[in-house]
Amino acid sequence: MPPTINSGSTAWVLTSAALVMLMTPGLAFFYGGMVRSRSVLNMLMMNFMCLAIVGVLWCLYGFSLAFGNDSFGGLIGNFQYLGLGNFPTDPTGADPDYIPLYAFAMFQLMFAVITPALISGAIPDRVKFWSWSVFVALWATIVYFPVAHWVFDFDGGNSAETGGWIANQLGALDFAGGTAVHINAGAAGLALALVIGKRRGWPRDPGRPHSIPFVLLGASLLWFGWFGFNAGSALGANDVAGIAFTNTMLATCAATIGWLIVEQARDGKPTTLGAASGAVAGLVAITPACAYVNPVGALAVGVIAGAVCALCVSIKFRLGFDDSLDVVAVHLVGGLVGTLLIGFFGTTSLNSSSADGLFYGGGFSQLGIQAIAAFSVMIYSFVVTAILALIIKATMGFRVTDEDESSGIDESQHAESGYDYSGLRIGGASSSVFESSAAGDRVAATPREGSAP
Repeated sequence: MPPTINSGSTAWVLTSAALVMLMTPGLAFFYGGMVRSRSVLNMLMMNFMCLAIVGVLWCLYGFSLAFGNDSFGGLIGNFQYLGLGNFPTDPTGADPDYIPLYAFAMFQLMFAVITPALISGAIPDRVKFWSWSVFVALWATIVYFPVAHWVFDFDGGNSAETGGWIANQLGALDFAGGTAVHINAGAAGLALALVIGKRRGWPRDPGRPHSIPFVLLGASLLWFGWFGFNAGSALGANDVAGIAFTNTMLATCAATIGWLIVEQARDGKPTTLGAASGAVAGLVAITPACAYVNPVGALAVGVIAGAVCALCVSIKFRLGFDDSLDVVAVHLVGGLVGTLLIGFFGTTSLNSSSADGLFYGGGFSQLGIQAIAAFSVMIYSFVVTAILALIIKATMGFRVTDEDESSGIDESQHAESGYDYSGLRIGGASSSVFESSAAGDRVAATPREGSAP
């Protein structure tokens, strides 16, 4: 009998894959708005390039290493799916939830793409584009693909395969990637920021965002795409997807409010940048927990994450590392908060695959399991990322020259600028503007020949 495909679930997974793909351009705009105007194209390209590089690697061997039959104690898959081939089917048609493995592979590809893209926010304005590209290829291979196997590859599934140690032997709960995506990327961002070093003039000149509208646009696209990220991880149009969708919305709302309350108390003003950052912090924190808590629990996760992440932004100034766009405060801390809070707010009342946390009579056991998973991924990612960064730094070099950093990385790395001011008229004179600073404080203009001074 030919395989029986659940068309509704397949359609939802493919739609979710497209939504998650949109998150990478959304992230590019979110990060791009926060950097200097002379660095915006480089930031957009650092994110966009992740689509190209990881997409190729995923086809060649990435999916196989992440979701192939376990080959070494729950640490890494084998090479059975090289070139996205040799996929099993459901030959009896007995599984009512069967979706084509190609649909699942493309859905998981989008997770693999956005994870290294998240890291780029820790190091804008100062790294060589091709060095970054080599890093993405190496990091995806040595860090992301194995960690995805640990967290996302469950025993069984479409075949009799065995999967990763966190998902199976440990039994940690991570519905959509709090560990594999956010803690992983946040720890890597911290390692890169330490190895590559501070921007010129930091912290005296932290660099103001050049386009807050870009930031809010990017955050809104991320919020939209995140419904595919979280609800799509149910791998079906079912009740679990509905729970994940609901909790994603509620936690993000609560986190936005939590961040803004901290800003008001600390700085005296709620900011647009804070609202966007709070929303992303909530999205990060609810990712591992979205199918394992009830709506009230989602509100609690969100407001706690928004407040804690807002408070943690100042850590980089106290400890002296230049995590430029707060990857550590939002993704590492937010991922840790969401993963650990499952141990408190987890409940089996809506999803039998969950576990009861401390507040629902489950004691501390699940919290301990969550902590092992979270800190294992954090330590592995930090150590291996630091080693990869040091190798690239010692060989091809990771950082642009001081001159290129001062003049603008867009021009030095891409021979382009994000904004064309050639038609600007100042004082009645047509002029060409060669640079606009990040803070928008200065415009250097050279009058055209023959124009009035």
